[in-house]
Parts: sequence; structure tokens; C-alpha cells
Amino acid sequence: MSLHITPLSPSIGALIGGIDLRQPLSDADQQAIDQALLAHQVLFFRAQPINPQQQAAFAARFGDLHIHPIYPNVPEQPEVLVLDTAVTDVADNAIWHTDVTFLPTPALGAVLAAKQLPAYGGDTLWASSSAAYEALSKPLQTLLDGLTATHDFTRSFPLERFGNTEADLARYHEVQRKNPPLSHPVVRTHPITGRKGLFVNEGFTSRINELQPAESDALLRFLFAHATRPEFTIRWRWQENDVALWDNRITQHYAVDDYRPARRVMHRATILGDAPF
Repeated sequence: MSLHITPLSPSIGALIGGIDLRQPLSDADQQAIDQALLAHQVLFFRAQPINPQQQAAFAARFGDLHIHPIYPNVPEQPEVLVLDTAVTDVADNAIWHTDVTFLPTPALGAVLAAKQLPAYGGDTLWASSSAAYEALSKPLQTLLDGLTATHDFTRSFPLERFGNTEADLARYHEVQRKNPPLSHPVVRTHPITGRKGLFVNEGFTSRINELQPAESDALLRFLFAHATRPEFTIRWRWQENDVALWDNRITQHYAVDDYRPARRVMHRATILGDAPF
């Protein structure tokens, strides 16, 4: 195979061709994908009919895998969660977010595979957190570099959507107990490239700790809007069997919920990361 890389926008995104993700990767292909991920932050692969075992095997090449505390998974491959609009409320995906920042060590990245799609709609957008940070003025960068923010599991997973039965309620409270609100830096340094990026997101960030509530609210509103300006983003129109791999440390994403009542089924394998600094 001859792997080739086509950049899709100046800030973020590249299409990877000449590779079959169902097959073991050569060391050269693995290195090329590693470098492309660092350079482009989200990678897209067309026509990849991978099964859950192959998806987990590919994702595991980048690190240990996470089992999501809320979403259902593939029974024979629990590291692969199922986002199926016919089964689960996935409204929390239709908001700009970085995955599982409520963990002490949020995800390094994820592999998302399109299994069933509406006839149209259901696109996903990604935004470069480093491009957004680098576009800020130096005085604002200096202010943000010294701040931390609280990330709260319940912002995207509120009780009213996930506590419908007694069993659901017991499970929800156990997940909540295991995932209390915690703090991360507002600006994260990528552990490999050294690039800085905004590390607050509308899905999980509740407040900036060092500011008064009104100041925190105002600054977060600005940062949420700034981080998702069109020039920092890419919008992917899915085809069945597409696969996306993204660097969760330096991006946000948004799954557009514009296709109901059509069904959309996606499989995701989430790669564990390290503590932000």
C-alpha cells in the first residue's frame, strides 16, 4: 500500500488514502499516521468497513482504551461505544465539546466509524484549539495561561436524561460519585508538539476558578464562541464506512443533530490520555 495525505484546510483536517484499516499497519504507515495526526489534528479515511474488533485494534495502537460510563457498547468489544439515535439520546453530542474532560486524564483521541447514516445531514465538525489560541492577542493569552477551569460530568449528562428508571438512577449516581467535578488548565500544552490550545468546552466546562462568577461567565462565553469560528474548523460530510481519528488534546467537535427522525449509528473507540498541563 502507498499511504497518501491530502490536507483539507489550513487549520485542521487531512484525508488519508492508500491504506486498509482492517489490516495490521506497517511501522512506516503507523509513523506516517502519527505524524499526520500531530500536524492536522483530525484524519479521515474513506471506505473502511471495519468491524468493532478491528476498530479497537486500530485505536489501541495509540494507547489504552476507555470504557464509557454512560453510553452502551458493543457487548463483545466493550471498548467500542455505540451512538445509535434509535436507542440512546445523543443530544450531548450536538454541542461543541472535547471528549471526557471530566476525567483526570482526558482522552488522547478517538476513532469514530460511520455504520448507518441518514440520506443527508448528520455531519460532524471539528475545531482546532491551537489555531484558536494562537489567534488571540498576547495580553489575553497571558491572562488565560494562568487560569484553571472546572469540568463537570453532569453538564452533558444531566440526571433528567439518564435517570429514567430506578436502575438507571442508581447507575447514574454511581457514575457521578466516581466522576466529581475537577479542574484543568484553561490553556493546555500538547505533550508532543508543545503547541498551546484552549482547553475549555461548552460540553463540560462550568466555570473559570480564579474569576468572579460574572467574569467567568463572560469570558467562557467569549472563548466558546471564539474557539469555534469557521476559520478554525472543518465540516465532514459522512459516507458509510468512513472512519475519523482525532487528537482530543487539541480539538473540539460537534455532531450536527439535523436529521431526525432518520437513524444514525456510529461506533467510537476512545483512547486514554494523560493529565493536562
